[in-house]
Amino acid sequence: MGQKKDLTGSEKSKIVRYLAEGCSSLKIAKLLKRDHRTIKRFIQNSQQGRKKRVEKPRRKITAHELRKVKRAAAKMPLATSLAIFQSCNITGVPKSTRCAILRDMAKVRKAERRPPLNKTHKLKRQDWAKKYLKTDFSKVLWTDEMRVSLDGPDGWARGWIGKGQRAPVPLRRQQGGGGVLVWAGIIKGELVGPFRVEDGVKLNSQSYCKFLEDTFFKQWYRKKSASFKKNMIFMQDNAPSHASKYSTAWLARKGLKEEKLMTWPPCSPDLNPIENLWSIIKCEIYKEGKQYTSLNSVWEAVVAAARNVDGEQIKTLTESMDGRLLSVLAKKGGYIGR
Repeated sequence: MGQKKDLTGSEKSKIVRYLAEGCSSLKIAKLLKRDHRTIKRFIQNSQQGRKKRVEKPRRKITAHELRKVKRAAAKMPLATSLAIFQSCNITGVPKSTRCAILRDMAKVRKAERRPPLNKTHKLKRQDWAKKYLKTDFSKVLWTDEMRVSLDGPDGWARGWIGKGQRAPVPLRRQQGGGGVLVWAGIIKGELVGPFRVEDGVKLNSQSYCKFLEDTFFKQWYRKKSASFKKNMIFMQDNAPSHASKYSTAWLARKGLKEEKLMTWPPCSPDLNPIENLWSIIKCEIYKEGKQYTSLNSVWEAVVAAARNVDGEQIKTLTESMDGRLLSVLAKKGGYIGR
């Protein structure tokens, strides 16, 4: 005997109508020429309705354990809920309960890209802005180093993929590909460099000064006129190799001292316009998720990208300094957009 068909939508509507008119289940079965048990089963299921979801009781934690979790969350930023609870020796708590407890005292966030500014940092940034507010920034040489890797920054390899197309598989390496350290400077509408730091060289005070001697001073600075050298202000950040007594004394012997060597406030990459140049170059060399197979190839890409940056772009960056200083003062030493 074959299995009987389920009630159709039309039959279900008729059953509801017949019930409203006061017909019994037996009479409805005769009218629809269906088995009486089928009609009764439908009526019973309709009257019961959907079963309510039974929520399991959460694993309760004590007030003492709650305080331990709060302290652990403060000491372990960006840790998982499991790691936080394990550090408190609290076991047997499901993930949903852990997250519900933590949601009352914390938020899921990404790591900050910039270090927080304390009161001292903000005051020094304001003092710096006031000191250089009347400076002719067309005479300032802004310098910095940038490291470029073979695969580019995390999260850059994103973009639109057409329907029916597969996303390209990124190159995988068993060993890290390393990177190239690049130094450059910008002044007015001119790019100085870029110059490549020799592979494997760690920039301490001595190697930094030797690098400047072999590249910046011999290949660019020595060709400038005496009047240019007299007015130029050299800017570098507070990296240990830059701000050490050895480097400061060495630069002083080169004539870059006192007012010709710009003081730099702490935690202030947003105030250096060359950081924007690095962004332009990185966007170019890593566009469309491009990767490189050798250090020489990524260095060649940096040189090519830097060559394509025209003087007007650089001039726009250096001329933005007046606005940056005003923004620092308006924000009372806080970070500004770059």
